[in-house]
Amino acid sequence: MVAALAGVSRATVSRVVNSSPKVTPHVVDAVNDAIERLNYVPNRAARSLASRRTQVIALVVPETTAKLFSDPFFATVAQGIALYLSDTDYTLNMLISSEAKSEKTRRYLMGGNVDGALVVSHHSGDHSYSELGQSLPVVFGGRPLIATESASYFVDVDNAAGAAGATAHLVETGRRHIATIAGPQDMPAGLDRLTGWRRTLSMHGFDQSLVELGDFTPESGADAMRRLLDRGVPIDGVFAANDQMAAGAYSVIYERGLSIPGDIAMAGFDDNYYGSTTTPPLTTVHQPSHELGAKMAEVLVALIEGKTVEHVTLMPTNLLVRASTL
Repeated sequence: MVAALAGVSRATVSRVVNSSPKVTPHVVDAVNDAIERLNYVPNRAARSLASRRTQVIALVVPETTAKLFSDPFFATVAQGIALYLSDTDYTLNMLISSEAKSEKTRRYLMGGNVDGALVVSHHSGDHSYSELGQSLPVVFGGRPLIATESASYFVDVDNAAGAAGATAHLVETGRRHIATIAGPQDMPAGLDRLTGWRRTLSMHGFDQSLVELGDFTPESGADAMRRLLDRGVPIDGVFAANDQMAAGAYSVIYERGLSIPGDIAMAGFDDNYYGSTTTPPLTTVHQPSHELGAKMAEVLVALIEGKTVEHVTLMPTNLLVRASTL
């Protein structure tokens, strides 16, 4: 009906609907006018049968629901993904998947329900869904933890360089006894940020023994700060592997009657609302989580469309200096 009203072939209508550049502007106008007059909407099911595509992308988050909704990292990454896909024909489905029931997620992904998957998690470095890449385009947020999974496609920030820069800033402000509250060592971000801290201290010949581990939550940051102070050794600077743990450390520093930055300078990583709402505001490494999500979506769409893309996309970080280190 659209073709008849516009005076063109059905193939031409299809090209216009799919935004093909091979149609002249006056034909596009004629077809769009006919579409508007007939109130025509393309049938997604029919188009899927014809193209063998669902026009659906899955966002897989292998975390608990509590972790997902309490960590601002996931919100900004998901927002970046959604905004990028809003300019495409793809619909985004979110799957919250625990490892205990990961087979259910795998069956869904392999059941022809989606054209590709994005996997984002603090634990995504294990790339436990990497085997799906043999038959389904998959892009991860975070590098693989296991070297043999290096064939995966992933987008990440340079965590080691960001941590090294934050630690170097603490050195430049005159701190000589710099501790770290590191993230879990079974996660690439936790490993790489500890590596960056060690790299800077090694360059200056400083003590590298002031390490306590947390799990990226404020509570774990507070517990780690207590353990550091209970050692009874000088500490005049702390690099926390994320802003949540830094915020937890603040409370303990004040609890012990110490000041920030007078007694202890603090630096974090992420640049989220935890860092911007502390008193004083936290010096932190900004990681472009929103842009990271958008880049993940861009890489996945390119893979679905058969384009050649790099397996590794690393995004830069930058240090935001605030009052906690001045």
